Amino acid sequence: MKQFLSFVRKEFYHIFRDRRTMLILLVLPIVMIILFGFAITTEVKNTQVAIFDPSKDVATQRIRDMFQANEYFQVVEELSDPRQINEVLKKGEINLVLVFSENFADNMIHTGEATIQLLADGTEPNQASMRVGYAQNILAAYQRELAQGSTPGKSFQVIPEIRMLYNPQQKSEFNFVPGVIGMMLLLICAMMSSIAIVREKEMGTMEVLLASPLPSVYIILAKLVPYFTISCVNLTTILLLATFLMHVPIAGSLVALVGISLLYILVALSLGLLISTLVNSQMAAMLLSGLVLMMPTMLLSGMLFPIESMPTWLQGLSVIIPARWFIDAVRRLMIQGVEVQYVLREALVLIVMTALLLSVALKKFKIRLE
Repeated sequence: MKQFLSFVRKEFYHIFRDRRTMLILLVLPIVMIILFGFAITTEVKNTQVAIFDPSKDVATQRIRDMFQANEYFQVVEELSDPRQINEVLKKGEINLVLVFSENFADNMIHTGEATIQLLADGTEPNQASMRVGYAQNILAAYQRELAQGSTPGKSFQVIPEIRMLYNPQQKSEFNFVPGVIGMMLLLICAMMSSIAIVREKEMGTMEVLLASPLPSVYIILAKLVPYFTISCVNLTTILLLATFLMHVPIAGSLVALVGISLLYILVALSLGLLISTLVNSQMAAMLLSGLVLMMPTMLLSGMLFPIESMPTWLQGLSVIIPARWFIDAVRRLMIQGVEVQYVLREALVLIVMTALLLSVALKKFKIRLE
């Protein structure tokens, strides 16, 4: 028994001395339960609402106040012209637009009916349906409020006219295909570049390459060029399948879509290069570029769950996830058909990420190999 306990004690020593094992055993479960607990939600909160109200009467003011007081909505913009509706939706800052009919209160008093349009961004059909459902509940509550304060026998009805813009058929492919493209390109590109370089380090041939007359930076970048070319072939295949097999339209500029995708590929390859400087084995590179990148990409990119429904600190954390910016840009280019200027912010973020990742990765790689 004493010998058995000594072996047990030895195993504990081995575990405690290995920092990576301790991180996996103790820290990873905490990170996973926090991310899954806060990020996975079926609710759609903090819906950004814009209102076009030509009537501006007591009734429309009451409905506006009810939306503002509801935890699921935030009234953030008042529109003065119906031509602004498409503009604010294309910017991606508004999820739902309320359009009141003219003489809303007068129609309610004289005819017992008034109309309100609910214009939802249908690029994410499940979330759009939930937002419209929440809005209809508020309108139903307003109707009950009117009925309680009116004379017996008199009825009032607010008639919602619902339009799912950009995806009237509410096809789920329109939502998931851009997310799947983002996840696939990130994982494949990061995994390819990280494993290829680590393989050279494992086999001991990287030092031989660095002994050539070319600077080490050129050698490393030369290794990335073939993977960038292969990734372009993958991108072409994915877009063809999405368009002709899954019937997801490319409503916007194809040139802008390809350009933002190539930027994203560069981010993923730079991330793989950074991973290659942190590990010394192909297995570790595969785990880091595959499993570790997959969970944040799926949870914090907006691929499956709305970012605006997450806690503020998780929304801030999602800013560093490259897939968040790529998926948002692809959805707007493919489904909404926006012009190039509406995705300039996402393109700029991806450019900055590429520059930072590539700079840090090359610097660390140079230090490690010298």
